[in-house]
Amino acid sequence: MSFGPPAMGYDRAITIFSPDGRIYQVEYAFEAVRRGWTTIGIRGRGGAAVVVEKRIISPLIDPDALQKIFIVDDHIGVSFAGIASDGRVLIDYARLVAIRHRLTYDEPITVEYLAKQVCDIKQAYTQHAGVRPFGVSMIFAGVDKKGPQLYITEPSGKYMSYYAYALGDKSQVVMEYLEKNYRYDIDIEDIIALGVKALEKAVGEELNEKRIEIGYIDIDEKKFRIMSREELQQILKKIHG
Repeated sequence: MSFGPPAMGYDRAITIFSPDGRIYQVEYAFEAVRRGWTTIGIRGRGGAAVVVEKRIISPLIDPDALQKIFIVDDHIGVSFAGIASDGRVLIDYARLVAIRHRLTYDEPITVEYLAKQVCDIKQAYTQHAGVRPFGVSMIFAGVDKKGPQLYITEPSGKYMSYYAYALGDKSQVVMEYLEKNYRYDIDIEDIIALGVKALEKAVGEELNEKRIEIGYIDIDEKKFRIMSREELQQILKKIHG
């Protein structure tokens, strides 16, 4: 009788731990995130921003139809890296949580509580038979009563607050750039510029308005906005000089 490698069998279901305490299906979900499009979130004193790479995978695709940043509530935006269909479902769920919170408590939901609610669902899908983990990590950016906020959710159901973070392909290059150049005491324009420069560092070239998407929220306005193509052209022209 022949036997497979030690991991054989332990990755067949998410209800089985390996002898060293690992759940392989959850780790495979993290690999789906690492293969996603590069997604950057940054917060500072002036607000928070999400900067996302857009890849034109076919010349027949309308680049304006590719969307990676979404508005959850007036004061919160979200983006993701990983399996797009999983991200879409969780974004719809996050919107329901946000509107129910407004109707129930007559106040906007905090960014942390929204991230926690999404992670409760993610964690549940790591322990039940017949389902699989969500192969997506999400960046929630917003402004609430605590000020600018940035939360990252993982496929395992863990969430954490960051000043700056990157997901997806080339995320390690972006993180190294952010660690060297990040400062908290910057306004929203500098936050956006830092995100664009970090993304261009990762891809190795200047990006145009067709290959980038930017969403941001200002500490004063407290309203999350997604930049139009015209706004992207202006901001990129200003950054590139």
